[in-house]
Amino acid sequence: MGGGAPGDAAVRLEGVAKRFRLYRDRQIRTVKDLFVRGRPRGLFSGEEMWALRDVSLVLPRGRMVGIIGSNGSGKSTLLRVLARIYAPDEGELKIRGKISSLITLGAGFQANLSGLENIYYNGLLLGLTRAQVEQKRESIVEFADLGEFIDAPVRTYSSGMRARLGFSVAVHVDPEILVVDEVLVVGDARFRQRCADKMRELIGRGTTVAMVQHNMDAILTMCNQAMWLDKGGVKEIGRPYDTVKNYLEAQGLPMVDLPSELTRTPDAGVS
Repeated sequence: MGGGAPGDAAVRLEGVAKRFRLYRDRQIRTVKDLFVRGRPRGLFSGEEMWALRDVSLVLPRGRMVGIIGSNGSGKSTLLRVLARIYAPDEGELKIRGKISSLITLGAGFQANLSGLENIYYNGLLLGLTRAQVEQKRESIVEFADLGEFIDAPVRTYSSGMRARLGFSVAVHVDPEILVVDEVLVVGDARFRQRCADKMRELIGRGTTVAMVQHNMDAILTMCNQAMWLDKGGVKEIGRPYDTVKNYLEAQGLPMVDLPSELTRTPDAGVS
């Protein structure tokens, strides 16, 4: 898989919107409650809540977009749309390439299986054959660096250990598009640096990455674009430095210190 030209779009969203229904009545919890108390007005209709509205994005191959915004702004919903976990209710999503996602660390693991068994289980779920998993097994185990715990049940793992295993599997299935949520804030400093280095390696090979991140340093030093979501809509998308600066100013927070070259380049971050 070679590095793609900047104009070769791997991800394209056009006017994407996603809605959910909020069921506010908490009194009806069982079928028995329904028969005893009767059906409250609006119990099954619910109130609509738009988690995303009119989101558009073009992401070329071999590039990385960092998605920022306050809690509840729609970041995780957008990642789930990109990972095809949610289908848009409006607009169009075009994906060109094999997707690997790490949205909830440890999601998809079988708690009673060992770490090694989960490598096979998740690899097969992500579209590899057993022979391909076998070929990549040693690299996955080495990167996860769990020692003897690789043979222990995943239910005994800490969140950091789950993060190591989940990230290692996700980046070793040769993804053309990688969708990740806050992977650089879990685990120890050494593991976080290895994650960052691995993502740079993948981008250099042409992988497209969409990452939700609260660590502004990571956005500024790793990403080619930054998207600021606010109340489900795109507030701004552009150069990481400008977008992060405007976002932090809106939050009343100081801008992080950066090497001067990152403030000048038209496309800060990885190249």
